[in-house]
Amino acid sequence: MLTPLLTSTVGLVAIAICIDLIVGDPRSLPHPVVLIGSMISRYEQLWNRGTAQQRRVSGAFLTVMVVGGVWLVSWLFLVVLARLHPGLALIAELWLLSTTLAIKGLGDAARAVAAPLSKGDLPTARQALGMIVGRDTQALDEADITRGAVETVAENTVDGITAPLFFALIGGAPLALAYKAVNTLDSMVGYKNQRYADFGFASAKLDDVANWIPARLTALCLWFAGLLLSVSGVLSLRWRGALQGTCRDAPRHPSPNAGWPEAMVARLLGVQLGGTNFYQGVASHRATLGEPLEPLRLVHITATVRLMHGAWLLFFLLMSVLMSVLMSVLMEVWIWR
Repeated sequence: MLTPLLTSTVGLVAIAICIDLIVGDPRSLPHPVVLIGSMISRYEQLWNRGTAQQRRVSGAFLTVMVVGGVWLVSWLFLVVLARLHPGLALIAELWLLSTTLAIKGLGDAARAVAAPLSKGDLPTARQALGMIVGRDTQALDEADITRGAVETVAENTVDGITAPLFFALIGGAPLALAYKAVNTLDSMVGYKNQRYADFGFASAKLDDVANWIPARLTALCLWFAGLLLSVSGVLSLRWRGALQGTCRDAPRHPSPNAGWPEAMVARLLGVQLGGTNFYQGVASHRATLGEPLEPLRLVHITATVRLMHGAWLLFFLLMSVLMSVLMSVLMEVWIWR
């Protein structure tokens, strides 16, 4: 039986999921990630200078300051509202939790690519893909546009959905927002180039640590989602052998975490992801994931979105059960002290 505290946490997160599914991220409302990004940009310009060692130290300090500051400010914000009126704190936490999720946004972004692609409108599909990826899209054909959309949905299922859910269920809105701060730091300064290799070192490593468990649990949930969708006849997916194939492929990805959901999706769809991308005209090669059992085409974007929805739902249910068991064990230990 769920404890009242856990019931409250799970209930809040479930309502936040519904808010995100219905509303998404309205542009008329301020978004915490935008504020976090502005703070990072400001201090990066001030502190990213000096020797390599100085850059590493200042980058580490920025990481601690931003992540810790976001957690502390959001926690204090909710505490103050709770003292004014519990209802205000409830509404605020629901809103903050919903801003950490991107279920609707990720699905909409994928459909924005798929819709023109279904009409053969490659220029519009390339433009839509360019809104969600960093690679050059001007000359991509249908297969490469599809690959970009599938890879983005697979990878961002962790960053935009399951990892925030993981931390929200553990520590509510403050911890979920702290995770988004980690993720935003990595996306802004966690690059291995001349400007950020040292300054963004701490941010990149912390992002790797934060996503380690969610990425692997997400791959497992994607597999279960693929199994259920196949058994129910909704999709025809290659779930047999996908677990073993993912364990072989994922470590070849340059990211210690992104390879897990991408490799699993590639295996389930029977396609090959990865390969060569161009960034500002410069070729970037990375290991391929999966096997090209069939060519990449429009239907794979739709299938990936369905897998995404199945995975986050299973992830939420799995985490809720795990948290319930953990809380029950802790209570038993406390009682029998």
